[in-house]
Amino acid sequence: MRVLFIEDSASLRNSLSIGLEKLGYSVDVAETGTDGLSMALLGSYDIIILDMMLPELDGLALLRALRKRNLETRVLILSARSESEDKVEGILAGADDYLTKPFSFDELCARLVCLMRRGVANYASDEITISDFRLNLQTKTFNYLSHNIALTPNEYKIVECMFLNRDKVVTSEKLSEFIAGSFDHISKNAIEAHLSSARKKVREFGATLPIKSKRGFGYMVTGPDEINS
Repeated sequence: MRVLFIEDSASLRNSLSIGLEKLGYSVDVAETGTDGLSMALLGSYDIIILDMMLPELDGLALLRALRKRNLETRVLILSARSESEDKVEGILAGADDYLTKPFSFDELCARLVCLMRRGVANYASDEITISDFRLNLQTKTFNYLSHNIALTPNEYKIVECMFLNRDKVVTSEKLSEFIAGSFDHISKNAIEAHLSSARKKVREFGATLPIKSKRGFGYMVTGPDEINS
């Protein structure tokens, strides 16, 4: 797995790079925000570990620039800022997770593993089809036959998580992590509300959303499916 570590502290860059490389990661480093942005746009990385306070270009500005260019590489923010407002700002800017300093190396590694479990890296296509539903992972659109289903961001994330894990039981905890990352929690009641809204939108076109509740376990998608090329 290729990692880009953007951090202005030389000691942290060196120690973390050595530790990750011993675990088999390929690590590139950048000291400034401008260098980090250039490397992120030119390279092909699985995860970017990003400091918030960087010279030349701060971490939030860098992150927003990446997302504006539709770069969907997973981003883990490392920051000494521990206030909830800072975490929310980072996530809303496009981060996938947020870890405050100081942190343990074991926790960082666990966060990296969790991030790689999420997402679409194992899919050769941008589109997943289940019955007559089509989910486009690049355009973030959801269609039934020729109809576009206008989902909210959280509704879309639930459908995306379920379609990516079709034929598997997905717990409400996993859905919560997929929606909000490891730093926050979405309640089961909130997930049910989002699902109820998505089902209602699908019913307007005479269809049934193929996400079923398994009482006591979680949720599951069933039905014939294929990944289109």
